[in-house]
Amino acid sequence: MERTTEKDSNYTGLDKMSLHELLLNISNEDKTVPNAVEKALPQIEALAALVTDKMRNGGRLFYIGAGTSGRLGVVDASECPPTFGVPFDWVVGIIAGGDTAIRKAVEFAEDDTEQAWKDLKAFDINSNDVVVGIAASGTTPYVIGGLKAANQQGIATGCIVCNSGSPVAAEAHYPVEVVTGPEFITGSTRMKAGTAQKLVLNMLSTSVMIQLGRVKGNKMVDMQLSNNKLVDRGTHMVMAETGLDKATAAKLLKEHGSVRAAVNEYLLQQGDRL
Repeated sequence: MERTTEKDSNYTGLDKMSLHELLLNISNEDKTVPNAVEKALPQIEALAALVTDKMRNGGRLFYIGAGTSGRLGVVDASECPPTFGVPFDWVVGIIAGGDTAIRKAVEFAEDDTEQAWKDLKAFDINSNDVVVGIAASGTTPYVIGGLKAANQQGIATGCIVCNSGSPVAAEAHYPVEVVTGPEFITGSTRMKAGTAQKLVLNMLSTSVMIQLGRVKGNKMVDMQLSNNKLVDRGTHMVMAETGLDKATAAKLLKEHGSVRAAVNEYLLQQGDRL
């Protein structure tokens, strides 16, 4: 396969560029990423439909990856409970080398073809679940091994890669291939490829959670009220839905712990629910 993520940068003499030139050229490269993601929308839709169906029937979503790709999966998974009020184990991010690798690279962790399945088995993974491998190159052994083992156990698989025709995509039932091309710094897939993966992860988890009823209108009615900013946001959401004054809305929100619960309590008298 041709790994366009490893091709020489379109730019030479980076160390001779002015700061303005560096920023401008990085920005110009970044502008190409959304177009690459858009070309993959049919694949993203197919994967999102699968995940939604599985999760409606009690399944979970697992991300597996190494390095930057693994970290992005962990970030997306960790943001689902506070944003959508779902249990912490609905979306699980697993990185090669374990949680230590989130902050510090673990040497050769990505080269172990057996470890991903061991990591997945720790969560009692089963055929109700979905495993999505994240690998910019599409060649990461940790991810390939994990997807292959999941397939052998009858578990649905997907992937997010940034090269076409990769071994990771070949293992995935629902591949997403966002071809981002050469990086500004040759081979530094934390840049355009990482941005593309983050965009796809945003689209995947957000669209799934909306379809699962975790958003009302355009509001995060199930978000966790974990800081003053979110409490204030939730209070204004309750005010908008009920017409209550701020003090009363805040009191109702505090008593019931979420926007949905607070509004439902108020609307109960009207025979309605949020």
